[in-house]
Amino acid sequence: MFPKWFDNWNRDNPTNIFGPAIAVGVAGSAVFVAAMIIGWGQPFATESMQTGPRGTGMHVQEFVSHLEAGDPTVIDYYQDEPFVPEEGEELAGDIYENVQVLGNLTDANFNRLMTAISLWVAPDEGCAYCHGDGDISTYGEDTLYTKVVARAMIQMTQNINQNWAAHVQANAEVGVTCYTCHRGQPVPNNVWFRVSPVNSNVAGWSANQNRVTMVSNFTSLPSDYLETYLIANEDGSYNPIAVHDLQSRVQQQPGDPLIQQTERTYGFMNYFANSLGVNCVFCHNSRAFYDPGQVTPQWATASLGIIMVQEMISDYLLPLHDVYPPERLGPVYGDAPLAACRTCHQGYQQPMQGLNVIRNYPELAVVDGTPDYSAFEAASQ
Repeated sequence: MFPKWFDNWNRDNPTNIFGPAIAVGVAGSAVFVAAMIIGWGQPFATESMQTGPRGTGMHVQEFVSHLEAGDPTVIDYYQDEPFVPEEGEELAGDIYENVQVLGNLTDANFNRLMTAISLWVAPDEGCAYCHGDGDISTYGEDTLYTKVVARAMIQMTQNINQNWAAHVQANAEVGVTCYTCHRGQPVPNNVWFRVSPVNSNVAGWSANQNRVTMVSNFTSLPSDYLETYLIANEDGSYNPIAVHDLQSRVQQQPGDPLIQQTERTYGFMNYFANSLGVNCVFCHNSRAFYDPGQVTPQWATASLGIIMVQEMISDYLLPLHDVYPPERLGPVYGDAPLAACRTCHQGYQQPMQGLNVIRNYPELAVVDGTPDYSAFEAASQ
C-alpha cells in the first residue's frame, strides 16, 4: 500500500507511539471530564454556607455527604427530660451532705443530673469514679480528687452557658455539657500541656519550632502559641495576637509585633482551622485579610471564644493544679491539663454538630438562681 522506501524507512527508524498515546489519552480524558462537569454540573452534591455580607461571594463549600455523616459521638449522648419541680419538694442541699453546687435542685433532678454526668464522663466506672466504692453515706466526702475536679467543672460549665451565651449560643441555643469535651472519657482527648522548647539542638527562638508536634499540628510552626496567647502573664495581661508590619523597610517601634509573633499567630490560626474543620475564609475576608472592618460574623464569635477560654484557664483550670495526682499532670512541666477550641469543637464548626445539649439540662445553664423548667411544664400536665 505504501511505497517501498517508506516501509524501509519505518523499519529502520522504529518509534514508540505508546508514550505519546497515553499522554494524549490522559489529557483528552481530563478535558472530557472537565467539559462534563461544566456542562452537567458537579457530580457530588455540595451546600454553600454564606460567611460574609450578601453579594460579596464569601461562602464556604461543604460536601452534603460530609454534612449528613454528622458527628459519630452524638449518638452516645445521654439525655433525659427533667422532672418539673412541685411546690414544697425537698432540695438536694437539704438532703445530702456537702452539696456545694446544685444544692438548689430537687432530689429527682439532682440524681438525674448525677446519672447523666457519670455517663458523660465515666460510663464504665459510674458513680464510683468520683465517690469511691463506699455506700451512699460516704458520698459527701471529698476523698477523691475526681470529685473536687468535677465540682469545678460543673461551675465552669454553668458559667460558660450563662455568661458566654454570645459564643456558645451565637446562632441558636446549643450550650455545652460535660459530654461536649469528655465524650464518654474521664480525660478529654484534646486537652493540652506546655511543651516548649521542643528543639533541644538549638537555643533562642528557634528552639520553639521546626519540630513536628501534636501542638504544632504536625507543622514546623511554633509549639508555644497556646500558652503564649491563652495563659495570662504575671501582671494578668495577655499577649496580643498580631503579625508584623506588612510593608518592607518599616522602622520598628518598641512593642511592635515581630516575625516571632507572626509565626505564633499563624500557628494559632492553623489550630483554629483544624479545631473547627474550616479554612481561613470562615472568619477572614480573603480580599482584605488584615482589615478588621471586613471580617465575617464568625470572626467576632471566635474572638469571644478566645477570651472565654482565657477565663476558663485562669479561673477554673489552672487553680486545679494542686488537686491533680502526678499522673494527670503534663509530661514536661508537670502542669495542669488545659482546654482550648479543639477540646469542645473536635473538628466541627459547632460542637456535636450544633446539637442543643442544654435543652434537657437547664441546671447547667444557670450559675445562681433556679433552673428554668417552663418548657417542660405543659408536657407534665
